[in-house]
Amino acid sequence: MNIEGNTIRLEKSQEHLFNFFSDVKNFEQIMPENINKFEVDGDSFLFGLPGLPEIRLVLKEKTPFSNVTLGAASSKLPFTLSANIKEITENKSEVSLIFEGDFNPMMAMMITKPLNKFVTTLSENIGKL
Repeated sequence: MNIEGNTIRLEKSQEHLFNFFSDVKNFEQIMPENINKFEVDGDSFLFGLPGLPEIRLVLKEKTPFSNVTLGAASSKLPFTLSANIKEITENKSEVSLIFEGDFNPMMAMMITKPLNKFVTTLSENIGKL
């Protein structure tokens, strides 16, 4: 299952955005308003949203200035969330979020709508940075 968020243009440098996404505590700023839990532990964070199980995301991979990838800490729900950052000019960049998960068809059917909403909300909140 792949879900791609909207591409967001920001008046920020590629390096600035890379550093923002590399620090997991900054993800609290782009989470949905109805978040009921957010806890940082080293290179990971745990978050909870109403109606969904709590999820721990771990910083998995960084490609300087162009990509930061987080992955699920649990193998029960294997997925990644990547922030791809593209420089437009020195102080303008684009960010797109990509969610990739490996779920059985029944699970995929149940979580597609909430995940689409989640990725869309994250993308919209990135636009407010």
